[in-house]
Amino acid sequence: MAVAEAFWRATPDGVTVMIKVQPKSRRPGVQGIAPSADGPRLRLGVTEAAEGGRANEAVRELMARTLGVPKSAVTIAAGESSREKLARVSGETMSLGDRLAAL
Repeated sequence: MAVAEAFWRATPDGVTVMIKVQPKSRRPGVQGIAPSADGPRLRLGVTEAAEGGRANEAVRELMARTLGVPKSAVTIAAGESSREKLARVSGETMSLGDRLAAL
């Protein structure tokens, strides 16, 4: 359980999730956990290219669908022009944590 939780953190109004994105992926969706210099990240594949913010929008949509929250509840807090991102997800912390732990 401790390893699974390492890519996300609880906040007072939801969670933050460390993400590694594969734009133009042939296999869109959640692809497991990826190692990184600053700790594990949730690996996401999106079919959109990283141009004009399209990949970021696809990440927001995928995170919202995966966690069962509205797209408006997901924001990219850091790394908008990078493959490594920090997403904030607003919602009930315990419920979001349970869904993330199950990934």
